[in-house]
Amino acid sequence: MKVAAIQMTSGPDVTANLEQARALLEDASARGARLAALPENFSFMGLKDSDKRAVAETDGSGPVQEFLAATARGLRLWIVGGTVPLRAGGDGRVAAASLVYDGDGRRVARYDKIHLFDVDIPGREESYRESAHVAPGSAATVVDTPVGRLGLSVCYDVRFPELYRHLSAAGAQLLAVPSAFTSPTGRAHWEPLLRARAIENLCYVVAPAQSGFHPSGRETYGDTMIVDYWGRVLQRVPRGRGCAVAEVELERQMGVRESFPALLHRAFTEGSADE
Repeated sequence: MKVAAIQMTSGPDVTANLEQARALLEDASARGARLAALPENFSFMGLKDSDKRAVAETDGSGPVQEFLAATARGLRLWIVGGTVPLRAGGDGRVAAASLVYDGDGRRVARYDKIHLFDVDIPGREESYRESAHVAPGSAATVVDTPVGRLGLSVCYDVRFPELYRHLSAAGAQLLAVPSAFTSPTGRAHWEPLLRARAIENLCYVVAPAQSGFHPSGRETYGDTMIVDYWGRVLQRVPRGRGCAVAEVELERQMGVRESFPALLHRAFTEGSADE
């Protein structure tokens, strides 16, 4: 079974972004992928962070959700829709919702990004306050797919290993990490974080990314990759637009988990510390 991770350079034109996504999803399908994951903000990266409020869709309807459903159905392809801005309450903020569609075009899972990127980049005059326009999620999500049990996450989540422990304890065999990493943090941390999450959970990691310079002036790091349960990078797209495709071998993963049962050797679990 094959999975695909798609790299894009999205901008403020939703229609153009969806055309770009469609071509890359068609490529993934033609190369034999059963599941393809799009990056964070695949359908929209505005000129300002606040612009996402204007394009936010109601949960269950809207052009981006219709695109994901129709494309999944047309290609008979499971799709992880990076993030889609969905209306999330009375204060105007949106949810950064990662939506999963099956090969019949039915939505089978939704995960709202939990950890929001409120940081100042060290050594740079570059700061982000994602929580100003995005409302955080609160629940972890795992979904059964044809390529295995998939745990959902988004971008900044990758820095919080406790989320992935929760996902692996819920049976995750693969972890999706659609992202739009900044260039400086990507150079420093992107690959080590992805490989660490794979190794410590004995999970495949599918990490589609935004790459390059966007109309807003922001630069994203790229380096989309698929990592196996032993921390080996199977395929990657360093820069530009493209599609990484790799095999998922669940039987071999299961054999390694049985012979190297690190997940069963955990001495400290939630609530195990002295109060």
